Amino acid sequence: MVYIKMPISKMVGNNIITIKIAMFLCLAFMTSFASAAEYIILGNLTFEEKPVATDFTITINNTEVLKTKSHSFAIKLPPSRVYQVTVESPDYYPSVQTFSLHELTQLGNARASRNLRLPDISLVKRKEGRVMFAFGGDVMMGRRYEKPYFNQPVLIHEDSKTEDTKSLIREVKPYMQIADFSAINLETQISKNKPKERAPKSVTFYSPPETLNALKWAGIDYVTLGNNHIYDYLDEGLVSTLDYLEKSGLAYSGAGVNQTEALKPYHAKLGGKQYAMLGFVGWEGGFTPNQVAEINKGGSAFGSDENIIESVSKEALANNPTIVQYHGSLEYKDEPSGMTESRLKKAVDNGADLVIAHHPHVTQGFEVYNGKLIAYSMGNFIFDQYFHSTPHSYILYVWMDGEKFHRAEVVPIYLKGYVPIPATGIQRDKLVKRTKSLSKKRGVLFSYSGGHLVLNQEKIKAKGLTQKVTFDRGERTRGIYQFPAGGKINKVSLSSDKLKYRLGENLLNGGDFETYDLFQSAERSWLLENASLANEQANSGSYSVALSLDKNQSSVVGMQTFRRVFKAANPMTFQAKIFNPEQLVNIKLFLQLRKTRQKFFDAIDNGPKTLIGEVSLNANTNWQNIEFDFYTPRVGYRSYRVLAEVTASGNDKSKNKGQVYLDDLALIQWQAHFNASNTLPKEPSILDMATHIGLEQFSPQQKQATISFE
Repeated sequence: MVYIKMPISKMVGNNIITIKIAMFLCLAFMTSFASAAEYIILGNLTFEEKPVATDFTITINNTEVLKTKSHSFAIKLPPSRVYQVTVESPDYYPSVQTFSLHELTQLGNARASRNLRLPDISLVKRKEGRVMFAFGGDVMMGRRYEKPYFNQPVLIHEDSKTEDTKSLIREVKPYMQIADFSAINLETQISKNKPKERAPKSVTFYSPPETLNALKWAGIDYVTLGNNHIYDYLDEGLVSTLDYLEKSGLAYSGAGVNQTEALKPYHAKLGGKQYAMLGFVGWEGGFTPNQVAEINKGGSAFGSDENIIESVSKEALANNPTIVQYHGSLEYKDEPSGMTESRLKKAVDNGADLVIAHHPHVTQGFEVYNGKLIAYSMGNFIFDQYFHSTPHSYILYVWMDGEKFHRAEVVPIYLKGYVPIPATGIQRDKLVKRTKSLSKKRGVLFSYSGGHLVLNQEKIKAKGLTQKVTFDRGERTRGIYQFPAGGKINKVSLSSDKLKYRLGENLLNGGDFETYDLFQSAERSWLLENASLANEQANSGSYSVALSLDKNQSSVVGMQTFRRVFKAANPMTFQAKIFNPEQLVNIKLFLQLRKTRQKFFDAIDNGPKTLIGEVSLNANTNWQNIEFDFYTPRVGYRSYRVLAEVTASGNDKSKNKGQVYLDDLALIQWQAHFNASNTLPKEPSILDMATHIGLEQFSPQQKQATISFE
């Protein structure tokens, strides 16, 4: 173990190491903690095989803090909302890990300690012929980046496109640039101005040329063009895109001015091998002209069975390790379509060594098929969708030894306000649980490296853990977040056999407000009238939302947009914590629905609101719990949202103006019914995805639940 307090000089072996620490000035990473005590960051480095004797350099928040030969470290640091840890060595691939103080102190094992124990970081050895790839999902930088909804801040301005496009990718640049070869799906045409003629379809994209420069700056080497938006503005937009790609230095494949050009692979010399990169779109498009390339027409490479088999077989015969990227399946679904799964496996059957898919805009699971890795959907990487189900995504690292798959690592990211950032806290928890659950169905299990998931060919040893949950008086619902996220729930025991419980999944993003303003990117999914982020009061962590209300004044807090993906006629609970030390407050919860064929803004502005429930709370110097139960709509509606109206009701003793704080907002989608103690639900997916546990009844006394995880 190496123990470091900064700044000092310390002997390690026969070397004197001078450790320097400087304040990291980026607002994304540091908040003023003038009087706060320091933390000790504890960590271990682990290895896939016997480690070699080498030096390791550890950098935290862009400041080099340690050089050591030891595989353990203890580093004393001032408090920071985020710690980004980079481990480098000449004999191992770098690892970049990002942890929030909140998840280490509140969700992890250091709740009452100044010692912050990081999960072990597993390093991959450099070897001759080994190549590290980094993959991101769907990318565009047009539409709402330039013209956002709801009067939200513009992200790409006309007079600062170079810097603005770089800002969109700045926080994930450290992750992409460490790979030997990085790739994304460019799901947009590139044009300085809007092309004149568009394809006869409802949704079309184009992005400024600065998009490509930003991608190159962030370490991207290659883009696949095999998707349903690369021909949105027909030949004019396609030719413009190809011209700008040639100027940018980014490699590409998957589209062209005719079928022959579109089906051509890109070849990259890596690790002494010539890798082939193929890109395809899975359908032609039901309009004329369609989106795929033909003999005398431009477009994407059509991923028909015949084209995939012929293209892959040709590269396999040339002994080229082959990577196929395929754009298909259905949007917002958890599983690939049968057509997609069949085609991806046919690609492997005919010689593909790695298969990456996209289009659903949400992540899906992984499968190792005949020794080859298939990623069924990468989700979004840089995209302007405001749906609550799309922001959780990942960067995928894959290490290849030529044609042989060695290891994959899932790096959770979160698109906060359309900007990708490292996912921490409850955002990381959601992505990790989803990935583990969907992959387990296909026989894939994960271990951890820091906050990342690791997939390799080795047998995973399950590490069981137990979590004890206490329900306070007047509380029926509790969160069960952990860091790192636990495995499948295999037992729930209650403090009384008379109690019953149910498990649920939180559908709101960032309701603890711990990451609301991190990484210079504001969350856009919340409607917060007369509200501001506050750190003087919090139910959990360090942050909440403060409403500054005059007597009898109201404010609305809730979902900025509708929840598009949901289970119909399902039991739900909206939960929040309220701190109102000065005023009596009244809270009304409304459900607003969007009809199946209703226009979005018509539903936002005019959609009727149904009162779910109402509660009044006297002024109290303690945090108070509120919970409202309801059911999602059964038929006839495409989406819904919940809105809480908070009114400072006032009385003779109330102040004319005061602060009301809200924290830990959750919208919980429950399993169908309650279960007896020591009895598990019959719905297996909730055992993987649960973020909350709820009791059947409120209790005047504290109650406990003990939850065991695989």
